[in-house]
Parts: sequence; structure tokens; C-alpha cells
Amino acid sequence: MDLASKYDLLHSTLSKLGSVMVAYSGGTDSAFLAFAAHQTLGDRMLAVIADSPSLPRAELAHALAFTATHGIPTHLLQTEELDNPDYRRNDSRRCFHCKDELFSQMEVEREQRGFHYLAYGMNLDDCGDYRPGQQAANEHRALAPLVTAQLTKPEIRQLAREAGLDLWDKPASACLSSRIEYGRAVTRENLLQVERAEEALHALGFLRVRVRHHGELARIEIDRADLPRALDLGLFGTIAAALRTLGFTYVTLDMQGYRSGSMNDVLPASAIAPAAVKQ
Repeated sequence: MDLASKYDLLHSTLSKLGSVMVAYSGGTDSAFLAFAAHQTLGDRMLAVIADSPSLPRAELAHALAFTATHGIPTHLLQTEELDNPDYRRNDSRRCFHCKDELFSQMEVEREQRGFHYLAYGMNLDDCGDYRPGQQAANEHRALAPLVTAQLTKPEIRQLAREAGLDLWDKPASACLSSRIEYGRAVTRENLLQVERAEEALHALGFLRVRVRHHGELARIEIDRADLPRALDLGLFGTIAAALRTLGFTYVTLDMQGYRSGSMNDVLPASAIAPAAVKQ
């Protein structure tokens, strides 16, 4: 199908649902899905954003500003995944426990509010990735309309740009827990460390960054296009000082640069087998 046909299929898929609650993170995919659902269903859709210590405050503000700008009905849901010892343990199933908490609460809201379905912003390119949250979505019968419409990430960005959505080129922004090495407990304190460390790097002009938390050591990933500037000796001291004030003893720059999901490199193949996804 060409892109116009895929977009038509997305709208027809959403229309057939009658009403839907969209798990909304503020990223391009879920924002575009919420936008398209609102175009199709009006007030018979609701964007639901989960607020917890793993969501940076800046991301929450941007997410709420987007739905406010476009008049998209939005509900802020307080999730308590940090109360779950299986989540805090931070093994390869952490994302499952997070999304299980989200969809469990959304299911209660769905029944109370009378919506027919749950949906989330998985795209076609996500199908081959290691994403335990997809299993949680399947178990809660959450739909993936972007996959049904066969939309890839680049195509979603193109459609979002054509629709005039200012987040069409927004960098991916996984939750703060994804920055903490597997096996290290997720706590409010280390989530806040990571959030403030990335804020410090953003303030220095580095937009696509990850600060990976390895206990006393902070491993910084910066977009490869920005690595030459990051290697300036004058910035070394500034970056190190900023992160050491947050409690890190050692600060290191990852020479491979920014890459999504780098923490998964240490997982065995048996732990990252993709799961089937409902469409």
C-alpha cells in the first residue's frame, strides 16, 4: 500500500472500534495515534498518560502541552510500578511489569468510563525488537492500530509532519528506568539522578543523549554527530563536574555514541525473543 492508503486504513480501523483509550507517552508514535483517534472518534477517545517517577517532568509537560494544543481528551493516571518488587528488581522483564501496571489500571478506567478498547502506539518496525511491554499489551488485549495499518516509524514521522505536528521529528525517549543497568534496583533516587544528569547535558546543547546508570559510574551516550563537540577537552570538566554533583563518582563517555536499547546488549538471546502482538 502507498502511504495515503495506509493512513486511510488507520482511520477506518479506528472508526470500527467505536471508542478507544490510547496509552499515550508523549512520543511521536503514541501522539500520532492519539491525534488520529481524535480526528476519527472525537470525544469517543481518551489519551491516557501514566505519571510515575520514571517519566521525566519535562516529558510530562510536553505530552500534556501537545494534547492541550490539539484539543485531545487526556487523563493523567498515577501508576505505582515502584511498589512492585518484580519491577524494582530490574531484570529483563522490567518493562513487562511496568506495562502490566499501566494496562491493568487502564482496564479499570475503560470499564468505568464505558470505552470499548485499549490501544497503544506500537508501529510495524517495533515488531522485531525486544519489548516485553508488548506481552503485557497482548495479555490485556490492547490493540496496535499502527501495526494494523502497516505503518513504519519513518512513515509515521512523515504523516505527523504533513499534519503539522511539531513532534514529528522528536527523538525517542524511553522511560528513565531503561537507563539503569539490569540487576541494579530501580529507586526514586537513581531515577532522579538520571533525569537531572540528562537535563544537565541538554542544557549544554546535547539533545540526543542517554545517561546509563552503573552505580557509581555514569556512562554517557551522545549522538554520533555531536561526539566531536563532546570530545572537546574544555567540556570534559564541565560534564564531569555536573554529573559528580549528582552523586556519580566516575563519568565516562561511550565511544559508540547514542543508541536505543544498549542495555539489552548484555542479555542472552533466550531473554529477548519477540512475542506475538495483537493487531
